[in-house]
Amino acid sequence: MPAKTLQDTFEAIDADTDVVADSQINYDDAINYWSSVPASVNGVLGGFGEQTPVPKADIIGSTTFLRKLQTRMSCPDGVEKLTIDMGAGIGRITRDLLWKVSDKVDLLEPVKPFVAQMENELVGVASKGKLGDIYDIGMQEWYPPAHKKYWLIWCQWCVGQLPDEVLVQFWSRCREALLDNGVGTMIVKENIAPFDDIFDETDSSVTRTDEKFRQLFIQAGLKLIASDVQKGMPKELYPVRMYCLKPM
Repeated sequence: MPAKTLQDTFEAIDADTDVVADSQINYDDAINYWSSVPASVNGVLGGFGEQTPVPKADIIGSTTFLRKLQTRMSCPDGVEKLTIDMGAGIGRITRDLLWKVSDKVDLLEPVKPFVAQMENELVGVASKGKLGDIYDIGMQEWYPPAHKKYWLIWCQWCVGQLPDEVLVQFWSRCREALLDNGVGTMIVKENIAPFDDIFDETDSSVTRTDEKFRQLFIQAGLKLIASDVQKGMPKELYPVRMYCLKPM
């Protein structure tokens, strides 16, 4: 998802603007595309892997954002800081960040080659006793386990694979899965389209505007607590914005 370049904007302007962007999403096309790319950092980041500044800048930006939110994310003594990494790819974000701030991390990822690669990427996380359950299904198929409440739900470079209505339903389920009394938090981190939502036929996804995201948060019963723009990304990429959300 982060490999969305500004060139996509100009291509979209030339396309049929009467077609609603999210109506073109096809789950099978998306799975087929992502199953065809290497199960590596370079593959999941659309060619912007470790030979570029993207992976390191991404983790630094997310870490800084979480540090600013410490007082809003405090967890009562004795309550497990359980996190779920949605659309986790090969587990890069869990491997480089989420295990450090959590007691345990679950992961959700529907692309089978990526799930298989997690076994290699997350050896260190597992050895520390911080690897939770792995759900090899899509976000649209996920329902919160009755026995779990999450301190943190992390959605990064993945929600463009869901149409608006399905995304609202997914986020509503996420809201219900968060720890009560304002303890649970959801972070959404995505590329932002400059003018209108843009459909990318390559991976059958939509890049949304900031305005659209804020509308969908409200529809899902989520309150925006803080937002920031990721720094240090290549200029040819769409801006990346982070959102911190709590249940209304």
